[in-house]
Amino acid sequence: MALTLRDRAVRPSRTRTLPPLGGDVPGLLLAALGVAAAIAVHRAVPAVPKLTAAVLLGVAAAHLPGLRPVVRGVARPGLSTAGKRLMRVGIVLLGLKLSLDDVLGLGWATVAMVLAVVTATFAGTLWLGRRLGLPGDQPLLVATGYSICGASAIGAVSQAAGSEEEDVAASVALVTLCGTLAIAVLPLLQHPLGLDASGFGRWVGASVHDVGQVVATAQTGGAGALREAVLVKLMRVVLLAPLVAGVAVAVRRSHRRAGTGPATGKRPPLVPLFVAGFLAMIALRTTGVLPERTLTLAGDAQELLLAAALFGLGSAVHLPTMVRTGGRIALLGLGSWVVVAGVSYVGVLATT
Repeated sequence: MALTLRDRAVRPSRTRTLPPLGGDVPGLLLAALGVAAAIAVHRAVPAVPKLTAAVLLGVAAAHLPGLRPVVRGVARPGLSTAGKRLMRVGIVLLGLKLSLDDVLGLGWATVAMVLAVVTATFAGTLWLGRRLGLPGDQPLLVATGYSICGASAIGAVSQAAGSEEEDVAASVALVTLCGTLAIAVLPLLQHPLGLDASGFGRWVGASVHDVGQVVATAQTGGAGALREAVLVKLMRVVLLAPLVAGVAVAVRRSHRRAGTGPATGKRPPLVPLFVAGFLAMIALRTTGVLPERTLTLAGDAQELLLAAALFGLGSAVHLPTMVRTGGRIALLGLGSWVVVAGVSYVGVLATT
């Protein structure tokens, strides 16, 4: 992990201080409009998840001639707030989707398979991204998104690492694009690979990035495939907390070695507050005290918050900059996709 943050060991963190909420209003209103548009797209084309639509609409808004000056000007503070603060709240509420009883009910063999998939994908993507010379924290963030849960994981790790907004936006765009392609590609491979409904669901849950993309992909295999996919996927989400804690430890060590740190002299927390909230929500869900209506409302709120956050992150994508590293980042995305799909397939065959 220390190697993933070696650049940070020789330069102070450049994390921007967020402006007061009053200056955020135009950007937050634009993000709300983006969420409404994403919902409309999903209703018109159900195969496109709301979160995927939100990212793509954010990218479009940043490059449309009429909206570009607004996105880069008066709306920028609020869009940045959406991409950071609303992302944190959405990640906390994501914990309510997890019950340890359900996850552990899959069995220790499946737990071992998921751990192997996450480890191989994270390490392989990180290594390839460094070898390709991608800038900043992009290798770390792409590795996180592919191995855990897409844009949500990228947002969580970027908070702990103090990543630049440009690196976060580029990584989210790549992971979202590849996850969207999986919705069309993976169902075509189910029968050629000899997977029944249960095996297909596990393969999708272990290899597709975002929860919404997992649902959209696995539902093509039927209700049984969908259930297996969601449970395996949520097991991957559980690993978000230890990964973020590991990044926080690496940041603290790199600052200590370089004699740098935040201007206030405070060190990054070992477990960020929003990750502690995420774990608390998992524990609360596991107790079974929350009624189904409350869980449904929390799930709706979580999806809306993440959609707003992803619209904000999408609006920070600068396509000309991505084009300059397009070949390298596309190669990273393809290589990571091969790793996660291949290791997941072997894992499913070994555990079913």
